[in-house]
Amino acid sequence: MTPRGFEQPLYVLPFDHRGSFETGMFGWHGALNADQTAQIAAAKQVIFDGFKAAIASGVDGAKAGILVDEQFGAAILRDASAQGFFTACPAEKSGQEEFDFEYGEDFAAHIEAFHPTFCKVLVRYNPEGDPALNRRQAERLRLLSTYLRGANRSRFMFELLVPAEKAQLESVHEDKRAYDLRIRPRLMVQAIHELQDAGVEPDVWKIEGLDRRDDCERMVTAAQRNGRDHVGCIVLGRGENEEKVREWLSTAATVAGFIGFAVGRTDFWGPLSAWHSGKSAREAAVAGIAEHYREFVHIFEGARAGTAASRA
Repeated sequence: MTPRGFEQPLYVLPFDHRGSFETGMFGWHGALNADQTAQIAAAKQVIFDGFKAAIASGVDGAKAGILVDEQFGAAILRDASAQGFFTACPAEKSGQEEFDFEYGEDFAAHIEAFHPTFCKVLVRYNPEGDPALNRRQAERLRLLSTYLRGANRSRFMFELLVPAEKAQLESVHEDKRAYDLRIRPRLMVQAIHELQDAGVEPDVWKIEGLDRRDDCERMVTAAQRNGRDHVGCIVLGRGENEEKVREWLSTAATVAGFIGFAVGRTDFWGPLSAWHSGKSAREAAVAGIAEHYREFVHIFEGARAGTAASRA
């Protein structure tokens, strides 16, 4: 049973960070009290206001989306949906090496409560890693995929991370850049094939940034193989610096099948941190987030338009 797919332009501002947000932005550890939870929710509202400011200043709202968690962003999800934006909500537990459902067997009820455009998962899957771990993850993901292909109207967004195994990193002398360039693309294609063969059928794949255009083409070929013609790919920022994100967006935009991006921390972390630490006003944080998001849209659309013009 093939996925429905998704081919529309899709520019996502993700801020579904939970554990990393608590510790990295606020320096908190352990269970949160009500006041701490409210403070994080307020910070995420700043990000959403930046997103809306970008729309107000010219970004096409029909192509714009947010990815935010239920824990801190339930009100934002409802607001964004009411305003007609694409929405995505994570299903995974935060900060775990092995994929599992945030709400266990009740995962379906939480999806139904919000009916986001996309149900998103973040999965660390190395096809040359622990086979038992990969099987356990694939089985849980198959359950979710089957559910989403049924009566639910949310589509399936899959964020695939392929962390290096020790032997893989040693083979490139501990050079992570060399791993990303020479080894990771092959493993990503293999992972996509294995997950598809296990019955996991995303409508959109979130792809770690790739330096080479031909590697982007290989990802699309893998995502769309065997009749999955309408499946889309978006490139993620992975918390990289702005220069690297610009390169990844410019490369992916030239490849048919890449429909957009999901760039989060590179967009909001600097402006939000300045506001949180009292170094800037809330309005400045909103404006800074809007500027970054708008810039990434322009980079992607500019590279795509340039490619189209060169082919005309």
